[in-house]
Amino acid sequence: MNQPKINPGLLRLFVVFPNLLAWCLMIGIIFFVITNFEELKAAEALSFWIILLAIFLPITMYTSYSILKRIKSGAL
Repeated sequence: MNQPKINPGLLRLFVVFPNLLAWCLMIGIIFFVITNFEELKAAEALSFWIILLAIFLPITMYTSYSILKRIKSGAL
């Protein structure tokens, strides 16, 4: 059975928009940690936020790289 194809522009939007939101979240977390550094340190919560950034940053960067690579190859 033939499945209908999704418009490439719409498919690109479905892939790029969540990545854009992930970058906004990443920037927000970095801003939060920088502005509340002393308070997080006093509450002993700084390590949690640093670990969260250490996990989230490579994932976001790899996803962006993957999307750009797929767009350049014409697959997306």
